[in-house]
Amino acid sequence: MTETFTQFFTSDLSLWGLFISSFLAATLLPGGSEAVLIGVLKLHPDLFWPALALGSVGNTMGGMVSFGMGRLLPPTHKIRHVEKVQRYGTPALLFAWTPFIGDALCLAAGWLRLNPWNSAVFMAIGKFARYWVIAITL
Repeated sequence: MTETFTQFFTSDLSLWGLFISSFLAATLLPGGSEAVLIGVLKLHPDLFWPALALGSVGNTMGGMVSFGMGRLLPPTHKIRHVEKVQRYGTPALLFAWTPFIGDALCLAAGWLRLNPWNSAVFMAIGKFARYWVIAITL
C-alpha cells in the first residue's frame, strides 16, 4: 500500500512540475519544458496522455499570458513579427512553440487584438503537436 501511495504521489508531483514548467517556459521567462516532459515520460511511461495534456494546457496558458501582455502594450510600441501575424492571422500561432519567435508571435497576436479563442486554439494545436512529436520519439 505504501508503494502505491508513493508511486501516485510522485507521479502527481511529476505532472504538476510538468504543468508549471510548461507554463513558465511559454511566458517571457527563459526555460524549456521539453526536458521535463522527457523526464516525466521516462519515469512514468503510463502517464503518456496526461503528460501531453497537462504540458499542452500549461504551455498554451503561458502563451495566452504573453498574448495578454501584448494587449496591454500601447499601439505605438513596435513588436517583432507583427507582419507575420498580420499576414497569416491566428494560424501563425501554430508556431508559437518555436524558440525565440514563439513569444513574439503571441505578443504580436495580443497587440493586434486577434480573437483570443481562435488564438488559444491554434496555440494549443501547435504546442500539443510539438509535445506529441517529442513523446513518440522517446
